[in-house]
Amino acid sequence: MGDGLTAMKALILAAIMLLPLIPAQAAGSIYDVPLKDIDGKYTSLKPFEGKVILVVNVASKCGFTPQYTGLEALYNKYKDQGLVIVGFPCNQFNKQEPGTSEEIKQFCSSKYSVTFPLFEKLEVNGPGRHALYDILAGTTSPFPGDIKWNFTKFLVSKDGKILNRFASQVKPDAPELTQAVESALAAKTAAN
Repeated sequence: MGDGLTAMKALILAAIMLLPLIPAQAAGSIYDVPLKDIDGKYTSLKPFEGKVILVVNVASKCGFTPQYTGLEALYNKYKDQGLVIVGFPCNQFNKQEPGTSEEIKQFCSSKYSVTFPLFEKLEVNGPGRHALYDILAGTTSPFPGDIKWNFTKFLVSKDGKILNRFASQVKPDAPELTQAVESALAAKTAAN
């Protein structure tokens, strides 16, 4: 009986480890996609339902890395109005995010005083593309296409719709980005 229980535990553990690989089609919405936070805990974007979300693929050794300062400023300016910024480290662009989750977390907090939520490293393109990025940039997205570089930003409405995509060069304080955030925050949802 002990061997059967051990085998069952192994199967359950294997299933849990595969959760982040579930295709986007299996997820009902952006809120249902399984994720891991920077501390390795299983989570999702569900806690942010009803908020405006700015999703950013980030890296610590990139020419755009100083955008962390602007992202933190944007977050602090609008978080009480319902904005949340979520950072997803990615090492796919010139290996500019080589660190472990702990190193990334330490870098972001000590160098840029980042307080917005960070998640575990993931892939945004190719065969290993995470299900979240299948939704954000896949063929059914209103803004499809491969992510070109670090610090690409997706703006998501309070009800989980992808509103806009901003290239890496668009800084967090750029008028087009702040205006889009303000419009999204002011928009009414079906629930209110």
